Amino acid sequence: MKNKISIITVTKNSEKYLEKNILSVHKQKYKNYEHIIIDGKSTDRTIDIINKHIKKIKYFISEKDKGLYDAMNKGIKKSSGDIIGILNSDDIYYNETLDIVNEYFNKYKKLDFLFGSVYKHKLLHGYYPQKIKWSFGFYSTHSIGFFIKKEAHKKVGFYNIKYKYSADYDLFYRLIINKKMNGMATKKNEIFGKFRSGGLSSKIKYIDFLNECTQIRLDNKQNFFIVYLIFFARLLRNFKKILI
Repeated sequence: MKNKISIITVTKNSEKYLEKNILSVHKQKYKNYEHIIIDGKSTDRTIDIINKHIKKIKYFISEKDKGLYDAMNKGIKKSSGDIIGILNSDDIYYNETLDIVNEYFNKYKKLDFLFGSVYKHKLLHGYYPQKIKWSFGFYSTHSIGFFIKKEAHKKVGFYNIKYKYSADYDLFYRLIINKKMNGMATKKNEIFGKFRSGGLSSKIKYIDFLNECTQIRLDNKQNFFIVYLIFFARLLRNFKKILI
């Protein structure tokens, strides 16, 4: 079965990296996909680059939004695929990515979501193939390594735009813990793509990120003691980051 895969790219003033992003989608060996681009009113050459490739882009809009996660939600609402992936404007997929994604969802019929390996800051971040479940913390991945069935997205809801940095973490929490949906990780050598360092995530202060992740756990009604045990463990482990 060839599942239709919706790829959503959110962009704003991304002229330096966007073309590589678009080409990485359009060079996929797997062709049953749609590419949706949501732009936040760019003022550089971003729109020109999109128009250059417009024939291969299913849907494109440029308008003001309420931030990254609001734009992602717009793309999800416009998608018509069976499976949804988010590819930020400065990230790229490798040519076999969508083939791997389709293969996993076909092989594991009850699978709701999939985590794949990614190159991040020149290091390979990957997993052993296994069911994704709760542990002391829980598995999470960068958006480039995350694919979810649209039906599962409907059940768990959209990204919560009240979170500035970690709405994806909140979504994973709802998927894995609250809804107990079926997810798994690919083999570590099944690499989905490359995450560029220096983007939005690199500009976030670690303490702000940690505070928001803690609030997400509290909002999702995790045990208060466990929440702050995790908070202080991560605080101590990453103390140098907090001093920067």
